[in-house]
Amino acid sequence: MNPVAIIAFVAGALVVARAILSALRTFVLPRASNDVVARTVFHATRRAFDVVAGPSKPYERRDRLMAYFGPVSLIVLPGTWIVIVIVGYTAMFWAIGVPIYEAFAASGSSLLTLGFVHPDLPGTDLLAFTEATIGLGLIALLISYLPTIYGAFSRRELLVNLLEVRADSPPSPLVLITRFHRLQGLAALGEMWERWEEWFSDVEETHTSLTVLVHYRSQQPDHSWVNAAGAMMDAAALVRSAVDVPMDVRADLMIRAGYLAVRRIAGFFRLPFDPNLPPGTPTSVDRGRFDAALEVLESAGVPLVADRDKAWRDFDGWRVNYDAALRGLERLTVAPTPWWERPMRSAWATDEPVAAEAAAHDIPVR
Repeated sequence: MNPVAIIAFVAGALVVARAILSALRTFVLPRASNDVVARTVFHATRRAFDVVAGPSKPYERRDRLMAYFGPVSLIVLPGTWIVIVIVGYTAMFWAIGVPIYEAFAASGSSLLTLGFVHPDLPGTDLLAFTEATIGLGLIALLISYLPTIYGAFSRRELLVNLLEVRADSPPSPLVLITRFHRLQGLAALGEMWERWEEWFSDVEETHTSLTVLVHYRSQQPDHSWVNAAGAMMDAAALVRSAVDVPMDVRADLMIRAGYLAVRRIAGFFRLPFDPNLPPGTPTSVDRGRFDAALEVLESAGVPLVADRDKAWRDFDGWRVNYDAALRGLERLTVAPTPWWERPMRSAWATDEPVAAEAAAHDIPVR
């Protein structure tokens, strides 16, 4: 082979190797790997979806459209790998003497195991066999990992759906606390903290190794795993800072598991946040909203601590750990409006003001 053919063959082999590496990083590697091929595909697909599901659209329409983003991206990505492999093998077939169009046809025929093009040159059989193996492997990889993806999705959604029973939907920590206070007693929240600590650990592992899950939306338009995560951490932060009950270390552990999970998922998507912000840094929940939340809890009979200033400092000290990462994930996933930007109420308030505010924010109310 002449030097140009050698360069073309090596370049084609490297292109194919890069596609295989991308597939391994995306579906096989059991840790977060921000692969450039997968990232480019997801970004390009997201830009297309943002055009048709922009912020100017009503939330229900955006939710219906964005529900297709994760599955469509999951289909486009293997298609991209197939195109890359075809291009790489086309270069290798051409490098050993096959005319360019016939090289392209031979590459596509081999990858898809059609076999209708078979160049009669030395080395073409070996290239055809290896490309067919790669093509079958990529398809088998996608098919075999679909049950894994949907299994992780089902585990995530189990607690998200159950949270509606305890905290309404979209979930509110005020509804959760007042409902437990009246029905079971606040001590029963300890079991919730334990279950959600495990949930955060599972979500962190699955949503950084199978990142398409981040974009898989819940079955109901007013459900969101991001809203659920924020509501649970805020509920624990409110109990630990402002509710007059014995300290339960399980709440602290759940909050820590939560902010580590949302930080690592946000970090994978390169969402901006500072993990070392000092206590007192302003967050999305300001003092006025915090005081309004305490008024709702107090009116529902929840015992509160006397020192509201200290309670605010403690709550803000918890919230600062996850506020920026959580808000970034809300924007990334097009989540419904969070609880503190809607009317605050207990589990026993009427639904009329909630419905009015939901209509203003295009939030479906169940």
